[in-house]
Amino acid sequence: MATAETVDLGEAHPPKEESLKVFNEVLPELKKTLLHLKHTYQKHEPEYFAAVQHLPDSDLTSFGASDLEQVRVAVSAYGIHLFGKVRIPAMPDSGPAYIHFRAYTTGDNDDADPAKLHSIHTEEREEPDGGKAYRAIFTKDDPLEWFDT
Repeated sequence: MATAETVDLGEAHPPKEESLKVFNEVLPELKKTLLHLKHTYQKHEPEYFAAVQHLPDSDLTSFGASDLEQVRVAVSAYGIHLFGKVRIPAMPDSGPAYIHFRAYTTGDNDDADPAKLHSIHTEEREEPDGGKAYRAIFTKDDPLEWFDT
């Protein structure tokens, strides 16, 4: 299994043609999974999606390839891991307006399997007071880093 310790995650950069191809392959599953996560967390931990709670599902998932602003790529023995930062167009750029996703592909050759969505980043972090903070919607300034969940 690829981890942050076993592969070299490249620097963040605007998406190139191959990254856009992978993104478009996982786009329907990305939108479906995002809505599933939002509805699941609404029941148990609404803070994850608090920044976009007011948005209708159609606005939350109104993003497309032109909203993929940044990617990072890691190559492992198994294939290519693509991390992406996608802007939610219905949200103001000044606050939380981005999702981070991770996808995987075996490569760009003709016999490669279709790209697969690995996960959408959800973050749970400890606060200085011992409490916890949760989020799945990030800001423009939040770095795109390796994640497993």
